[in-house]
Amino acid sequence: MIRSMTAFSRKELSTENGTLSWEIRSVNQRFLEVIPRLPDHFRDLEMPVRDRLRQRLSRGKVECTLKFKGDTGKTADLKLNETLVQQILASAKTLAEITGSSSSISPQTLLTWPGVVETPEADFKGLQALAMQLFDRALDDFIQVREREGAELRRLLEERLDAICGHVAVVREAIPGILQAQRERLQLRLQEFLANLDAERVEQEMVMLAHKSDVEEELDRLSTHADEVRRILAEGGAQGRRLDFLMQELNREANTLGSKSVHVSTTQIAVELKVLIEQMREQVQNIE
Repeated sequence: MIRSMTAFSRKELSTENGTLSWEIRSVNQRFLEVIPRLPDHFRDLEMPVRDRLRQRLSRGKVECTLKFKGDTGKTADLKLNETLVQQILASAKTLAEITGSSSSISPQTLLTWPGVVETPEADFKGLQALAMQLFDRALDDFIQVREREGAELRRLLEERLDAICGHVAVVREAIPGILQAQRERLQLRLQEFLANLDAERVEQEMVMLAHKSDVEEELDRLSTHADEVRRILAEGGAQGRRLDFLMQELNREANTLGSKSVHVSTTQIAVELKVLIEQMREQVQNIE
């Protein structure tokens, strides 16, 4: 299945210690670029996150953001670090003796001192395991979004392929009449000079003109490239680079068709082809 490189997914999980949430978003990129944004207690997850993405994605700039919000409403047992309190008081007494000051440290001040009051830390190893389980769910959803976007891109591309093939059929049907009209027009222009010109030489020039105006090869290549695009779309997978190359080939044939045009109708069709191919090229830029 064809996938888009543009997608977004968000998953959230409530635990006894707080809430975990993942956001995965991606935009177009020639290669795969992974940007993990993790809280300090979850830094160990960076490599597992990168590995999972490399296993399942080929292209795109992917940002993965993990957020953790602790449960502030949960009551926790507070523990006083008595050793640290004694050290602070002893240091304060020594300082007072040195400076001759009689000031003392109040209990309220001691309670705000870093490390005096200890709270049990959350089980971050367990939270990391839950975070990776949640990441797998978010990644599954993220890929499904890519696939849905890819299905829509495929539909748009096939619509334009149908239009291209329709234009090619019109040109094929019109070419014999266009060449015949061109031949008759030239013959009328040369009629007054035929008495002084070699008829065989005139015929040779007409053949050369017809050869220069022959676009059968370009029409065949347009059809062949269109068929190949359809085959790749049906095959699915990471096909963005191959499709981008085919857009260049289609554009080259449309340019040649326009340069060989000897009639306004084929010139207009060549322009329409280029417009359709450019629209396809822009859509292909979003395909993985």
